Amino acid sequence: MGNPPELYHKILNIPKDTSPQEIRAAYKNLVKKWHPDKHPPSSKAEAEARFKAISEAYEALLDQQENRAVFGLCNDGRAGERAGGAFGGSGGLGAGVGPRMERTRSDDFCTRSAPGTPAREFKKVYSSGNSGGRRAFAEFSSSIMRKAPPLERKLECTLEELCRGCKKEVKFTRDVVTKNGSIVKKEVTQMVLVKPGWKKGKQIVFEGLGDERPGCLPADAIFTVSEKKHPTFKRVGNDLVLKAEVPLVSALTGWSFSFRLLSGKKVSCAFHDEIICPGYEKVISGEGMPIPEHKGARGDLKVKFEIVFPKELTDEQRAGLAEILRGSC
Repeated sequence: MGNPPELYHKILNIPKDTSPQEIRAAYKNLVKKWHPDKHPPSSKAEAEARFKAISEAYEALLDQQENRAVFGLCNDGRAGERAGGAFGGSGGLGAGVGPRMERTRSDDFCTRSAPGTPAREFKKVYSSGNSGGRRAFAEFSSSIMRKAPPLERKLECTLEELCRGCKKEVKFTRDVVTKNGSIVKKEVTQMVLVKPGWKKGKQIVFEGLGDERPGCLPADAIFTVSEKKHPTFKRVGNDLVLKAEVPLVSALTGWSFSFRLLSGKKVSCAFHDEIICPGYEKVISGEGMPIPEHKGARGDLKVKFEIVFPKELTDEQRAGLAEILRGSC
């Protein structure tokens, strides 16, 4: 086949020093994933090319390992023959016994095993008269580095959708290569299941559903989550921040207010026996955004208070405030 071993390792996504058992495991996983019968018409061509290339890479790597094993045994036999000749030849020490037995054992093994290995039979098919397999592998191995650029779109979500989770239908237009080689536009509709707690920047990848280009693997369609600005809450990591404006008189004499969380739940806060100072922050544990990595866990809700001071006061008001506040600080 004439391809470097590094390419076969790359196709199977395995390191160079992989054992035969690990090669077989990688092969089984990949052929399950890329079996053409499991793919829709839109990605069937890519699946067929990958399936053929994966099969060839698997056989080639096993063939190389079998050949090394056979070559080592054959060399051991010849070494025994040379050793026997050196010590006895036809009439010396161990004449006619040691060398002949060693040679027969190794030579018979080479004659029986080497031509009949599955990899050699596979080579025979691919190298004599069957150009389809070589062509499929050549197309795949060349396009493995030439995937069309991804088709990228935004997936706009409200803070409520990212908090509760939802289903969103996305529509996009992709380039498709027809049988005669021309490129036409095709509209595609896909469903995205938005999970509670997703953040902006999260990417959803539809493999092979991007633009097609002649001689390249189909591109991926990538949707990146973006977060719409919310009128009440701001997200900071897994926490939610709510800013509440409190009139100065209420901050000094007592205040209460209520609001609804993103889930729709109503929350009330009351301050009767405490003074709300500038910069004061109240933390309500477990009422922030869901944390996808930890089932049932949520961030916190942080209520930040901003004291609203009067813009002007009359002389009478100033005097009254001074009288009231004198000695309180």
